[in-house]
Amino acid sequence: MQVKLINFTPNPERTVALAARLCYSRRGVEDLQENLTREEEVRLLESLISMGHWSPLEHASFTFAAEGVSRALTHQLVRHRIASYSQKSQRWVNEEAFTFITPPSIQGNAEALRRYQSLMEEIREAYRALAQVVPREDARYVLPQACETKIIFTFNARSLLNFFRQRLCTRAQWEIRQMARLMLAEVRREAPVLFAQAGPTCETEGVCYEGEMSCGRAPVIKSRARAHD
Repeated sequence: MQVKLINFTPNPERTVALAARLCYSRRGVEDLQENLTREEEVRLLESLISMGHWSPLEHASFTFAAEGVSRALTHQLVRHRIASYSQKSQRWVNEEAFTFITPPSIQGNAEALRRYQSLMEEIREAYRALAQVVPREDARYVLPQACETKIIFTFNARSLLNFFRQRLCTRAQWEIRQMARLMLAEVRREAPVLFAQAGPTCETEGVCYEGEMSCGRAPVIKSRARAHD
């Protein structure tokens, strides 16, 4: 799996801090820009996050490129609606020699791995045969969720924090949890204060909202305090 931050809002933390300061000031934007120190940026960002005042975080966006991931992963990824996605199309790209992702549980079991790899080759052969007589857009129906894919996607900082809250949880599926770890490492290099507290609520709040599904790392509570808009 390769995940790379390929673009982002210039000076993302300053942009968010400026938006927050503007909400509570009579001064103009140029004046605020000239007088906003790094120390005040940090204080504002930490205050926003502690209060749950999330809307200023929407002004900073981050664009990632991911390769070597499965369709099973991207089916989960695109459920995060406040984001933009562009994925390799199985309708237009020939998948006769598709590569595939192998889960660790299968990789570590010799018999399971043998059957898995054999099945993938059977699917390749079926796809090739179908593609000779029907359009690729129909032949692709036999392709597995294990198919390797590539995707470019963009989140704003608020959506990213929500993503990390859900996908870094131990209950998240292993592949998307692995991707979330790589994404977090990327954004922390560019916006360390914004993402200092990113992660599941057991780590950031000391509580869990998963109810009976909780892994037990933190006390379970049944409701979440309403955050500010």
